[in-house]
Amino acid sequence: MNAQRSPSIWLAAGCGLLAVVGGALLWLPFHTFGMLDDWKDELRATGIPARATVYDRVTEKGGNRESASTTMYLRYVVNGRMHWEEVGCTQVCLPPDTEVPIWVNPADPTDFATDFDMLSGHRGRLQGGLGVVGLLLLTIGVPAILAKIGPRRKRRRPAVPVQGGGRFTGRTKHKRDGRRR
Repeated sequence: MNAQRSPSIWLAAGCGLLAVVGGALLWLPFHTFGMLDDWKDELRATGIPARATVYDRVTEKGGNRESASTTMYLRYVVNGRMHWEEVGCTQVCLPPDTEVPIWVNPADPTDFATDFDMLSGHRGRLQGGLGVVGLLLLTIGVPAILAKIGPRRKRRRPAVPVQGGGRFTGRTKHKRDGRRR
């Protein structure tokens, strides 16, 4: 009896692990984006104010994605030195030769926050992809667990031998005919 339950227990444990890993991966992008928002606020409070100019905007075809990806390229001067960085166009996409106020990290001049709530570079893409994987794992794991935990079927009782030769005993008119003979 224990040998029969063992595979079922391992399957339930595997489904549970799948759901836990999926939940952790789904939580990761929310945590990361929350931390990036905090970092953006900190840069605005402690960063060096500067003005950046959009010098180029590039749109790349989506490849296997349906939509294209657009990136703005900014240049700015901090401490007498020129820097060039990129910002993904997710919320705002400015045309070339537009000036943008930014706040630059004093320890890393390539790290900045814009006045339209974007950070330099393309941050969070990996975590967003892992979040999608986590959602998929949760979608598989939770129903599998619920199927294992769901209502148990009662064991069927063994068939009781019918007296009178074991003829068909269903509730049909044939039962009556069998008794008349």
